Amino acid sequence: MATPQSAKNSAVHAAWGSLPAQMRVLYLAGRERTGRALAEALAGDSASRVELEESGGRTEGLARLREEVFDAVLISHEPDDFDALDLLEGFRAAEGELPVIVLGSAEDPDMASLCYEAGADGYLCVRSGTVRNLIWLLARAVERRQLMREHRRLAQAERQRLQHEHLEVERLLEQQRALIGDLEALRSSAMPVAATDQEEASAPVTAGDPSAAARAGFEPPAQLVAHYRELLRMYVIMGSGNLVHEIKQLAGLFVAAGISADQTLQLHLQVLEDLIRGLGSRSTRHVMTRGDLMALEVMIHLAEGYRRRWSDAVDPPRQKLLPGFDGDLLAA
Repeated sequence: MATPQSAKNSAVHAAWGSLPAQMRVLYLAGRERTGRALAEALAGDSASRVELEESGGRTEGLARLREEVFDAVLISHEPDDFDALDLLEGFRAAEGELPVIVLGSAEDPDMASLCYEAGADGYLCVRSGTVRNLIWLLARAVERRQLMREHRRLAQAERQRLQHEHLEVERLLEQQRALIGDLEALRSSAMPVAATDQEEASAPVTAGDPSAAARAGFEPPAQLVAHYRELLRMYVIMGSGNLVHEIKQLAGLFVAAGISADQTLQLHLQVLEDLIRGLGSRSTRHVMTRGDLMALEVMIHLAEGYRRRWSDAVDPPRQKLLPGFDGDLLAA
């Protein structure tokens, strides 16, 4: 069985766009067995060292491919004895990664197209082609297959990254839902169990009371949800520092309506989940990061708004007296 060491000087280590220093090629041919002449011709060109191994027949060739490491495969097209087009179908099913070049004597311009359609990476007519043409065909075919493998590897890594990212976002959203539940429980435990007197029990619920919306049940209006969604979209694109006035104004509306912190987070989470769900398989990390930053900014303005309201309730503004007047004079 071949080991990675056997491909140490393989063509895959060559710089992109240049001829590799060495290539190991398997040559599949029929009864004509022209491998020795081809190997001598390749050895006469010093542009790249091509180590050619000849194998007769399909069975022997596939067996060697399973046991040894090759950079590319050459198939001799002999219509009456060794049809390369028929061989390519089974070859691609068994060894789909290796580059394949077909060598034939026909100068039919459609032959190259037929080889491409059968899965080959190129076709060279031995009557008009040169050894240097063959070496470059092999090098380009090896490079193309290498790029295809790299593309598939990167695509798979990107899919795994996006899948991991979506799972991480779901975990963060679940944590935020739990945080909302904790805030609701904390606010419920802080509410008075019963009124101390009849007057307090019959006190009306005002719009400025932070617990009013909670006692009445919070269902954000569709217009507010639409406005918050549009603001979040703009924030995701523009980032912090560009929507300070809009966010401060929004927090002021929340304070005026008595919307609490957990209800604000509930609205934010609802809009954020809808926005992330609309992304589908695209990246969600940027949206989640910007969304968390916007929620923090909204909470800062919300807390400051309620702090000012509490300060005004504890120490309401007083009308100062005009110069020359005092309290006794006004009382008289």
